[in-house]
This record gives sequence, C-alpha cells and structure tokens, in this order.
Amino acid sequence: MNFSDLPQPRPLPFSGHLQRWGSSPLSLIEEGAALGQLFGLQLGLRTVVGYSPAWNKRLLSDLTTFRSAGSFSAVVPYLSGGVILTDAPGHGPRRQTMNPGFGKKHLELLQARIVSALEQHNRQALSAPEFDALAWADGAVLAMLNAAYFSGEFPQELMHAFLAPLRQPFPTPAWPRPLLFARFDAELRRLAGRRLREGGDDLLSLLARLPGGVREARISLAAGHDTTTHTLAWATWFLAGHPEWQAPEHHRAVIKETLRLYPPGWMGSRRLAHDTEFGGVTLPKGALALYSPYLSGRDPLLWERAAEFWPLRWQAGFKPPAWAYLPFGGGERLCLGMHLANLMLETALGSLPPLSAVRGDPTPRPGVTLGPAGPLRVRARDEGPPTSRGGGCDIRTVEDIT
Repeated sequence: MNFSDLPQPRPLPFSGHLQRWGSSPLSLIEEGAALGQLFGLQLGLRTVVGYSPAWNKRLLSDLTTFRSAGSFSAVVPYLSGGVILTDAPGHGPRRQTMNPGFGKKHLELLQARIVSALEQHNRQALSAPEFDALAWADGAVLAMLNAAYFSGEFPQELMHAFLAPLRQPFPTPAWPRPLLFARFDAELRRLAGRRLREGGDDLLSLLARLPGGVREARISLAAGHDTTTHTLAWATWFLAGHPEWQAPEHHRAVIKETLRLYPPGWMGSRRLAHDTEFGGVTLPKGALALYSPYLSGRDPLLWERAAEFWPLRWQAGFKPPAWAYLPFGGGERLCLGMHLANLMLETALGSLPPLSAVRGDPTPRPGVTLGPAGPLRVRARDEGPPTSRGGGCDIRTVEDIT
C-alpha cells in the first residue's frame, strides 16, 4: 500500500486537518483511530499516526529510522535542544552521563528537601478548606522542582513566569520570549557557577559539570513541570471523586490509572530519515510519524474497561500490555525524569487531607501536554486528616514509590 492510500479522518477544504488539529485534536485522532491502527493526516507535512503496540515498539526502538530532529519538540523553544533532540548514535552516551542525577539513589538525597518544600507550599495553599486542585498542583510541582534542581534557591516568581506558558494551548508555548529566556538563563548560570565553585548535590550541581549541562537543566526542568502538574491535578480530582482510593497505599495505582487515561505526553513525534515499510505500507523519507499514548492507553482491544477510571486493574502482579502503556515513552528514550516525577506525585498526594469534589471542568485540553481545562475545586472532608497528612507529608523511600 502506498502512503497516499492510508485511511484519513474527514479533511476540511483547503486546510486539510490543520484546523481540526488546532481546535480539537483529540476528536480528530479518535476519528482516525476508528478507521484503523494506522492512518494519515494532512498537516502540511505527510503525516502518519499509529497506536498499536507493534507501531509503538518500532517507532521507539528504531532510532536510526525514526529521528527526533524535526519533531514537534523542535518548534517549542522550551524543549528544542539537549538530549531531547539528540539522535542516535549520540543520544545513548549523552543520556548515560545524565542518568545518575535522576536515578533512585541520588533522589533519596533530595527527598527530604522536596518534602520540606511541599510542606511550606501547603501551609498557605491548603489554609482554606476549599481550593483549586489545578492551581495547587502548579505551585506544589514548582516548589518541589525548585528544591530538587536548585535547593530552593531559584527566585520563585521568575521560575513561575518562565514555565507558565507551557500550560497554555498552542501556539502560546511556541512563541519566542527572548527577554524572559535571557533573564532565566542569567540566573541559571549564576547558580550553576556557584555550584561549580562550592559544590552541591542538587540536580543543577550534577548537570553543571557536564558539557552543555546548564542548558540540559533548563530543558529537563521545562519538560518536567507541566507534565507533572497536569497529572497531579487530575489524580487529585479523581481522589476527590473516589474517596475509596484516598488511602496512601492506593496512590500508586491512582497515578498509574491517571497516566493511562490522560498521559501528559498525549502525542509523540518523529521524522523518517529514509523510506521504510510498516504493516505493508510504504512510508516516505521526511514524513512525520506520530504515536499516541492517549490512543494506546484507551484501546478497548488491549484494556479491560478501557474508558473507565478503574485503578483496581493495577493490583499486584498486573502487567500492562507490552508497548501499550507509554506515559513516559519507551525504549532508550524512556523519560529521564520518570523517577523524579513519581516521587513528586506520590509525595504530593500523600500530603493532602481526604477530599470531596466541589465543582470543576476536567475536560482534557491538549497543548504541549494534555491537561484539564480547570478549575478543579475540591474541599477537605470534615473527618480530619490522618496523622501522615495535612500538616506533614507521608514520607516513603524512593524505592517504595518507584
């Protein structure tokens, strides 16, 4: 089969699928998924979308054919560069130099300061019984990332101003912001210089020692902020609506189920370095190849009760279908910050009192990442928090969490 013969969702005159991609991409790809596990889009570039485990494995494993350079990340200044856009053969060695800082052993050194930063944030953010889970999650993740990367030394207002556009729909995250980036980079270089002189054990201290490490710090920080914020907000909303899952021992299952239904990286992209063939279809060099953790995680052929929030599926011994559960990507390019994200998510959920949902708009809003439209108003329930919550955080080891 030729590329042009792939089934496609309904295009619009003149604009093809571009207008629908900009206004309602989830309904667009859901329409495409109903046509088959591989379908085409008209986005100005020849575009193929797949969501089967076989497609995901091929795209995420064949790094010489499916290249990151020229993918969606390249048009977002926050994510353009560093290890995210480094292709084989340079990606593996570059990733190996960065892995130790984001591994479980090093995160154990950072855990106490992450907990302390969260407790400080909660003292103000949870002072009223009712709050917006999305706004709380934004501030909580900001505080924890500041603690992990900078020992809490980065000016909070500047950090918030720098990262806030990532939570907005396109094209906001792609707009150039040279003055804001210059201010952020100047402070980042100042803190990195101090660590090179005086030492330290936060993430910036480790990254600053690597060639290009200061830029990697900025990019990985941006990659970890709105992804974790949106997951935390949705998980909090689910807990407020499902009190039977609010005990800390259930939080890991709640997070996994949240990531299945609403993976922040709802769509991943690569570019074809040369002509290739998949499933009897010839894919041309230069085409945009997309994979969708959102579609893969909701495929009723792979998941029981695929459209439901059902954390019970993650009971002991359950293994998700291979190459169908990809909230952190897969293969060699598995998310660098996966362990840090899980640590922050479980720590933050463990800090909350029992909640009830008040009102909100959890409609998924796709942008760079998939987030809820919000606000998500929740209220502390009257029975009072367990001793491990509220005023303090439930502290478990990184090994327990990840």
